Formats: sequence, C-alpha cells, structure tokens
Amino acid sequence: MNISIDGKQVYVYTNNKEIDPARQSVVFVHGAGFDHSVWTLFARHFSRHNWNVLAIDLPGHGRSGGDSLTSIEAMATWIIAVIDSCGIAQSALVGHSMGSLIALETGARLGTRASKVVLIGSISPMPVSDPILDATANKPSTAHSMLTSFSFSKNNLMGGNPNPGMWMVSDSMRRYEDEQQAALDLDMRACNQYQRGLEAAGEITAPTLMLHGDADRLTPLKATQPLLKALKQGRMDVVPGSGHSLMVEDPNHVLDQLRLHLG
Repeated sequence: MNISIDGKQVYVYTNNKEIDPARQSVVFVHGAGFDHSVWTLFARHFSRHNWNVLAIDLPGHGRSGGDSLTSIEAMATWIIAVIDSCGIAQSALVGHSMGSLIALETGARLGTRASKVVLIGSISPMPVSDPILDATANKPSTAHSMLTSFSFSKNNLMGGNPNPGMWMVSDSMRRYEDEQQAALDLDMRACNQYQRGLEAAGEITAPTLMLHGDADRLTPLKATQPLLKALKQGRMDVVPGSGHSLMVEDPNHVLDQLRLHLG
C-alpha cells in the first residue's frame, strides 16, 4: 500500500489488505539499512489472524521516497504520522535494532495509544564503533561485510536456517546492497547519537517485551539490563543460539513470542 506523508510516497506492506481501524493493529519497524521485507513472515501471520499489519519502509529505504531521516526522534515523529494517516487509534509497535529505538521513542510519545511494544536486539544507548561508521561512510561494501559478520551467531554464519535453501549471510548482504548507499550510514549515526532511550523507556505505559539472542555480538546480552530495568512493564526472553538477526536465525521462536505477547 502506498500513502503520502509530507508529499513523499510511503510504502507500507499490509499483506494486500485494506486498513480497518476497527481491527487490532501492529506496526513493524525495520533496522538500519533494511526495509519492510524483514517482517514478511510475521506480518503475514498477524494479517491472517485479522490484524492490521503495517510493515513500513522508512524514508529513503525500500519503496519509500524522500531522504533518509537523520535522528531517531525524527523517525518516531514520522511513524506517528503514518499511523495517524491510516486512521489507527491504537497499535502495537515491533522494532528490530535501530527500529527498536524508534519503537521506544514512538511508544513513549503515543502513551496509551501504544497497546504493546516489542524490542528485538535492543540496548540503549546503542553505540556504533568508529570503524563501522568509517566503513558506512566511505567503504559501503566493507560495512556490509562487517555488519553481516557480526549480525549472526558464529554457528549461524555457517548455515542453520530452518527454511530449506536459505543462506542467511547472502540474504543479509543482498538486503544491504539493495538500499541507497547513504541510508545505512545515516541510520548508524542516528543509532549512535540517540541518548534518550532510557528516559523514553520509563515513559512507556504499555507492556514491553525484549527479545534478545544469547550470542548477539552487535548488541550484547549483558548490555540489555539498563533498558530492561527502565521499563515499567518489561520482560526479557532470551533466544538460545541466536545473534542479532533473530528474525531469520530463529523465526519460529520470534513468532511464538510475538503471538504470546501481542495476544
């Protein structure tokens, strides 16, 4: 589905269904350098169970027009504009990595309009190392390789996807390569600069699930505790054997937890 925000085309994957404000709604927010397609399995499931699903391409990503936004705060403002344009009064928010920071900020601003929140692969602050920032700015192919290498547990770098014929490493590389070069760099800098996460977490009134791989090397499990403690109604589920790319490393576990948390 295409809509317009500030005169720019926005692509929202809805599983080819019209938005019905009377139904429950869930908004999926992708991570840095990716697009809505990381959520296809989960969006289809909730759509089949009579939810409105909005898997959004952020500006300058995927099929959405405009320039990439440069701060998590600006992205949250934009997400709320999309929700409002669809006539949705209340929605659940699900975000991965950078998308989890956007979900944090959005959930804080929406207050009771956020029914549930899910943060996948999330820590706050979410610092990005200088070598990665140098690569995203000047050596994009190197950045793609670095981020892909660190996104998976060491075991899953060698294979192990539950979907036959799917090689997770190649899939990740192709996703990065398909995006505009500037998008990944701006996204990583936005993550690095966002400092309001713990404050935003304390403002969220909705029950919040943190999903984290025990072998995550980009946002280590040991760094999750400040965010978990800041949440008023937070709980953690640890995915054994998985790294940062939970949605492809263990999609069935992620889906089971989404179903349990969102209801």
